[in-house]
This record gives sequence, C-alpha cells and structure tokens, in this order.
Amino acid sequence: MENVTIYHNPKCGASRNVLELIRNAGIEPTVVQYLVTPLTHAQIAGLLKTMGVTAREILRRKGTPYDDLGLDDPKWTEQELIEFMAQHPILINRPIVSTPLGAKLCRPAETVLELLPKR
Repeated sequence: MENVTIYHNPKCGASRNVLELIRNAGIEPTVVQYLVTPLTHAQIAGLLKTMGVTAREILRRKGTPYDDLGLDDPKWTEQELIEFMAQHPILINRPIVSTPLGAKLCRPAETVLELLPKR
C-alpha cells in the first residue's frame, strides 16, 4: 500500500507507537512533522473532510494555547478554528494517519490498523 501519511510529533508516545505499528506492517509512511512544517488552512480543511470530523473534534487542549485563546467558546466558527490550528499547529491532536482506506485520529494507537491493508 502506498500513500500512507502520518502527521507525527516525535515527542508524543502515542504518535511514536502508531508509527511503529505502521512500520511493523511493512509500510514506510510519509512522516509529516506538522510542528516543524505546519499544515495550511486548506490542508487542515481537506484532512477534516477526509476524516469526516469537525475541527473541534481534533483540537488538543493539554499543553496548548487552547485555554488562553478561549477555544471552548462556541462563538468560534469551523473556519476560525481551522485558522487557529494553522497558526498554532500544537492545537492539532495527534497522530492523524491518512491512507487510501481513509484518515483518522489514531487514539488509541491500534486504531491505525483499521487504515492498513489486511495481511
């Protein structure tokens, strides 16, 4: 299977575990360290569409400026939340994996197995 991408934070244990599961399946994914190379507004919007979730569903609170920005306020639109994630990539929960079978936030790590081919 080609075109497996992991949006990865190497400092995150869950993200490292998912990357290991992908590699143990014999796949070398494209690794996007989204904190080093932030995603654009359009990339985030596309990923959300593929995942079938809202921006709020992948927002990360712990260790981020979530509270300082007041992101729990329902006044923020979907587009505004995506823009916050583009400006502050740490707000994107991880790891997200995208394959030809779909895209998901892989928490718990074993969730990634649903996106990989059966062997």
